[in-house]
Amino acid sequence: MPSQPSKELETFDNPQPERDYSIRIRIPEFTCLCPKTGQPDFAELHLEYVPDRLCVELKALKMYVWSFRDEGAFHEAVTNRILDDLVAATRPRFMRLTADFNVRGGIYTSVVAEYRDPDWQAAQAVKLP
Repeated sequence: MPSQPSKELETFDNPQPERDYSIRIRIPEFTCLCPKTGQPDFAELHLEYVPDRLCVELKALKMYVWSFRDEGAFHEAVTNRILDDLVAATRPRFMRLTADFNVRGGIYTSVVAEYRDPDWQAAQAVKLP
């Protein structure tokens, strides 16, 4: 049976919940529709997060991203909606979503949205020689 778009975000248990580590996911084929013209908008999404107890399952994430293909949305709104949905599903320590939209009328748009658990403190950055 062929795959279908879905708004359901599946998760799995973090295999190392005691450790802070980063997961970075590149999603180069995001599409939605311009709410003004109905024309397609294309973006590359960059998801970075520090999981707590749950991680997002990648096939479910792919189906979720696909579900926006026929929806009209402003860049700012869709980026924040995706972040909110991912945070609700995974409850991470930290999550950042960057949406780099392709040129439209000579203008590129990049939207960055972040979530930080109020009880989490990021480790101090290590600079190696």
